Amino acid sequence: MARPAGDQLNAHAAPATNGHMGISQPFSSQPLSTTQLISHIPKILPHERVFPIQIGSELFKLSGASLSSDAPSYFSQYFLCQLKQAEENGEDISNAIRTLSIDRDPDTFKDIALHLQGYHVKPRDATHFVRLFADAQFYRLPKLMSQLYEESIFTTIGERQFEIPRELFNDPGNSPNFFSLGFAVFFSSPDELFPGLDREGLLRPPSIVPPAIPTRNGDIFAELLNLLRGYPVNIRDEGHRAELLRDCRYFNFKGLEQRLIPHQISYNLSRRRHEIVLRLRDILKSGITVASEPTALDPAAGWVNYARPFVDEKSYELVLEIGDESTRLQFGPNGSIRAEFFGEVKTRVAKLFEVISTKLNLPPTTQPLGLLMAQGGASSQPATPGNTPLSEDLVRVVMDPEASVTLDGRAWSLEEAGNSSVPSSAGGLGGVSGGGEQNSPSALLLSVPASQPFSRKRRRVDMNGGLEEWIVRTGQWRLRIQGVKNGKAAVECCLVAVKLDAMSSEHARNLQRSFLGG
Repeated sequence: MARPAGDQLNAHAAPATNGHMGISQPFSSQPLSTTQLISHIPKILPHERVFPIQIGSELFKLSGASLSSDAPSYFSQYFLCQLKQAEENGEDISNAIRTLSIDRDPDTFKDIALHLQGYHVKPRDATHFVRLFADAQFYRLPKLMSQLYEESIFTTIGERQFEIPRELFNDPGNSPNFFSLGFAVFFSSPDELFPGLDREGLLRPPSIVPPAIPTRNGDIFAELLNLLRGYPVNIRDEGHRAELLRDCRYFNFKGLEQRLIPHQISYNLSRRRHEIVLRLRDILKSGITVASEPTALDPAAGWVNYARPFVDEKSYELVLEIGDESTRLQFGPNGSIRAEFFGEVKTRVAKLFEVISTKLNLPPTTQPLGLLMAQGGASSQPATPGNTPLSEDLVRVVMDPEASVTLDGRAWSLEEAGNSSVPSSAGGLGGVSGGGEQNSPSALLLSVPASQPFSRKRRRVDMNGGLEEWIVRTGQWRLRIQGVKNGKAAVECCLVAVKLDAMSSEHARNLQRSFLGG
């Protein structure tokens, strides 16, 4: 029940005691007078009068000062009309004031009455929040609506309730998100009253269900909130990481997702540069750059770099990881090595090369995909590296002597294999520099070290009879930009092997199979 107006005003005017209690001006030891305090409230209704409001089964009596403190509102307009009508009819104002009866929840109005009396009212949970929100709009209380607009977001994820401070979503990498977009119907603006509804003749506000997301895991969301607050979260295993990433994408926390994707950043002392290892599926086009490193022999030389959007302040040399047994290496008769990709990986590599060509300002070699679709010819131009200005369908591969290669489960190297068909270029890289195919013997000899037992220690491939092929289980590659002569473009992107796990035959693949029982 509201206190009498006189008690309320006396409480406002309580003098300060040694600067610790009461209300005083910031640069004066003199307390504010009652007149000064009242002057901060607009005089919409007579401050000293008491106005009766019946909410449900309870009667509230609030002073004109309290009702005027958050006005114009449903209450102030109602009683102001009574006062004006009494004045026009020459009636006594005391007899003209009638009780305003509203069939709403009195418990919720107790908090609204406290707000009108000058107290800060904080929502306790999601149910309390939506009730305050609905009634604040129904009663047209502009200050309370603005306060609720700035309050924390209350929601239930799974079976857990959360109070989420809005400042957690201020980071541009994590906004807009599920909450800022999904709650827009509530918070499109502090003064928009029930968007789409006509307030004239509205007997009561529509029912608002407390926001809840029962299909997500509350424990996972709690860990995401800790990450947003800056606390570390121990990622127990890849399954746990996948759960965190899945909900990051569901709630559209893009910056947080970039922090959680599998990656490794290190400083390569041999190359004197920082590197970042990322999986192909996690590459975003906005993070790709090309660092030019021209040499006397190759003015177009450079390396593809990467910075995780919203997270990294600088770019690192990219080491791209491609797995899923989707890469096949073909060793040519003249010492060249080419990579062929399959399935989704082929599409992703093509899109990656297209982005790199854009960064290099290369003219397109084929029509844009949208134009092809309009002409009904998109199906004849699948996403493939050969449809980009940087590569043929089979991407050039450089096998550097420093590359770590595991072939058929055993270590393999150029020196131990006796392979002289892939000599080093001027830049210390095997492969092609300047665009010409290299001279090599008529046969390519591949083997494993003789000290290790293996059923096929030496494997000679007659280049007149066929090509040697490897299937790469998982490979890590640097992406080198280099000049090329007599090609479809002046430059190309080739893959420089860093670490490979490969198989030379189906026998080797079957050897590494595991039974379902363990």
